[in-house]
Order: sequence, then C-alpha cells, then structure tokens
Amino acid sequence: MTRPEPAVPNQAAEILRAYYDAFNRQDTAGMLALLDDAVVHEPSQGIPREGIARFREFLEHMNRSYRETVIDPVIMTSPDGSRAAAEFMLEGQYLVTDEGLPPANRQAYRLRVGAFFELRDNWITRVSNHYNMADWIRQVEAA
Repeated sequence: MTRPEPAVPNQAAEILRAYYDAFNRQDTAGMLALLDDAVVHEPSQGIPREGIARFREFLEHMNRSYRETVIDPVIMTSPDGSRAAAEFMLEGQYLVTDEGLPPANRQAYRLRVGAFFELRDNWITRVSNHYNMADWIRQVEAA
C-alpha cells in the first residue's frame, strides 16, 4: 500500500542538520534564523527561556564559556515533521568559568547528548537538551 505524501513536506531532518552545522561554526545568526520568534529553550539544568532574544543571550554566553562540536548526530523525525530528536556526542573545551561550576582551565570533555525539538511550518519552536551534568563535572574536575 502506498502512503500519501504529507500536506507539508517533512523538512525537519534538513532543518536540524542546518542547526547543528551552524552550532559547530558557532554561528549564532545561522542558528537563530531557524527558530520561531517564540521559541522555547529547555536546558538540562536551569529554567526554560522563551523567545529569540533570550536564546541569543544563551548562545552568546555559551560561545564565550565553551567551544563545543556536535559529532555524528543521529536525527529522527515524526512522519509529519512536527517533532524531531537528535542523539550525538559533544566534544568540548571549557574556556571561561561559569557561575556555580568548577574553575575553567581549557579542560576537554566529551558527553552523550539527547535533544528534542518541536517544529511548526518548518520553524523550530522548542529545543530541549539533555546530558549528564555529573559526568561533565567529573571530567572537568579530573582534567
């Protein structure tokens, strides 16, 4: 049996690839260009932030404090493109001490990350990232 094509083509995987390509370049503008104006960002730790301005502030902070690269993301999408997920390894370097965290001394780390997305009209409306903070602390304290 042949399935009908969805009314809106599922571009979620391409959008996520573009998102992570921009992430790896530390291209804040490129990442923001893929987001809905009312995007919700749900970090592993901390409270959710809403809107592009708040997400931009977060990215600028992260780019100052960390240099990170997404390695080999595996992207999964719902048939209609409204939800997506990615699993990947994150390789990073801790550059500037972040409030409440161990001192930074350019320590290297490697974490498994899961990320979940909602999309509407091919715009990312929610980004939820999840990783093991205790493992990250162990790695940077041991370095």
